[in-house]
Amino acid sequence: MNKTNKANKANKFNPKKLLNAKWTAVNPQNKERHFIVVKLLEDPQIEGKIEACILQSVMHKNDYEIRCEQLKDAATWLQGWK
Repeated sequence: MNKTNKANKANKFNPKKLLNAKWTAVNPQNKERHFIVVKLLEDPQIEGKIEACILQSVMHKNDYEIRCEQLKDAATWLQGWK
């Protein structure tokens, strides 16, 4: 698979199984490349629907809130630690 096809490929995951999942940033900033999902944030209007998650940097322990949909972008995020 070449880089063009890989960049267009979407990460697939079950939002309910995201907690404690490991992710790698394709373009790390501040030397923060590896992350763990430490919290899931539900939509207040729809019970059980996960709309955002908190990623924690393994290196600096900084927390970042992102929409779970952003993790589907394989050009930005890779599943697991690479």
